[in-house]
Amino acid sequence: MAVTEIQSTSRIAVVGTGYVGLTTGACFAQLGHDVLCADIDPSKVNMLKGGEIPIHEDGLESIVQENMKAGRLDFVLGAEHAVKGREFIYLCVPTPQGADGRADLSYVEAAAREIAPHLDRGAIVVNKSTVPVGSTLLVERAMQRPDVHVVSNPEFLREGSAVGDFLNPDRVVIGAEDRGAASRVAALYLGVRAPILITDPASAETCKYAANAFLATKISFANAVAAVCEAAGADVADVLMGIGYDSRIGHHFLKPGPGWGGSCFPKDTKAMIGIAEDVGYDFAFLKGVIEVNDQQFDRVVDKIKLAAGDSLEGVTIGVLGLTFKAGTDDMRDSPSIEIVSRLVAAGATVKAYDPVGEGCPVEEVEVCGDAYSAAEGAEVLAILTEWEEFKFVDLDKLAEVMANKHIVDARNLLDRGAVRRRGFTYQGIGRS
Repeated sequence: MAVTEIQSTSRIAVVGTGYVGLTTGACFAQLGHDVLCADIDPSKVNMLKGGEIPIHEDGLESIVQENMKAGRLDFVLGAEHAVKGREFIYLCVPTPQGADGRADLSYVEAAAREIAPHLDRGAIVVNKSTVPVGSTLLVERAMQRPDVHVVSNPEFLREGSAVGDFLNPDRVVIGAEDRGAASRVAALYLGVRAPILITDPASAETCKYAANAFLATKISFANAVAAVCEAAGADVADVLMGIGYDSRIGHHFLKPGPGWGGSCFPKDTKAMIGIAEDVGYDFAFLKGVIEVNDQQFDRVVDKIKLAAGDSLEGVTIGVLGLTFKAGTDDMRDSPSIEIVSRLVAAGATVKAYDPVGEGCPVEEVEVCGDAYSAAEGAEVLAILTEWEEFKFVDLDKLAEVMANKHIVDARNLLDRGAVRRRGFTYQGIGRS
C-alpha cells in the first residue's frame, strides 16, 4: 500500500499484539519506522514471527509480511525485551469492561510497571488503548519515571478496515501536557495526510468514548425510526436517505439493523456513562441509546417468532451471520450472538453459517459449512450479518431446502420483490 515517504525513521515498541496493537505496529512499519511488537503469549509471537496473523483483517497480513521482509517489523516475547532503546512505546493492551461498566485498567497499569525499569531517559509512552480520563496520570504514577513523558493517542480503527483507517484516517488526536512530546508523536504520522489535533490528555481520552457513543446513538436512532416506519407504513430506507442528505446529519452509520455490538460500542458507551457519573453527571440520554439497542434485539427475535407462527419452541431457525459485522471474524458482543442466544432460550433449534467466524459461543447452535446447510429444514431464515455473499444467495435453492419459506432480513440486504415472487414471506427492518 503506497504512502507518502516520511522524513525520518523512529524506533517504536508496541506492547500488546491484539487487534489495535498489531495494526498499529504493522502500519507504523509501513510508514517506514522501525517497530518491535511484544506479547506475553508465546504461541502468538511464534505465529506472528512466521508471518501469520491471528485475526481476520483485510490487508493486515500482507503488510505484516512485507515489513518483516523489509526488516522494519519484528515480534518478541515480553514487553521488557521490546522497550530498551526505543524512543516511543505504545501501550496497546486490553481495557475490558469491569463489573460496574467502567474500563478495567489493570492491564495498562501492569504493563506500565513492567516496562518502567527498562525505558531510556526521555522516552515517550503512548496510551493507544481506549482508556478513560486520567489514564495518563495513572501510567505516570505506575512507572514512577519523571524523566519519561506519557501521551494519549487514541485509536479510531474500525474492524474490517483498520489498515485503511490507520494510513488514511479522518484525524489523528494527541493529548499531552508537554507540547514537545506531543509534537514528537505527531511527527510519527508525517506519512499520513490527515488533520492532527493536539490537545490535553483529558480531552484526547474523552474523544474516543464520545465518538463511539455518538456513532452508537446514530444506529439506535435509525432503529427507533425504523420501528416508527413499520407502524406508519413508511420505508425506513427512503426516510433515512432523505434526512441523510442534510449535511448536518449525513448518511454514515444512519442505517437500521439488528442492533449494534462488537468489541468497542458496548463497553465504550457504558464507560462513557461511568465517566459522566464520576464527575456528577447523569448521562440519561446515552442510557436511552443503550436501552433502544437492547430493545432492538427483542424486536428481531419477535419478528422471527411471528414468522414461525408465534412460537419458537421446537422450531428450526436458520441463521446467516454470527460476527458482529462483515469483514471481521470477531463475535465479541455480536448482535447476532445475542439474538441467537435469545432464540435458543425460547426453545428454538438454531443452525448457523458465517463466512469467516469459527464456531459459535452458544454451544447449542449447530454451525454449518454454507448458507444452504444452515437453511435446510428451517422454518425461518434470519439474516443477521451484512456479508456481501448473502445479498446473492440463491433464493430458488433456499426454497427447495427450507421447511417453510419465511425470511427475516435484519440487514435489509435482499430484494423484497425477488424474495416474495418466489413465495417467501419477507420481513425487513423498517420496511413493509
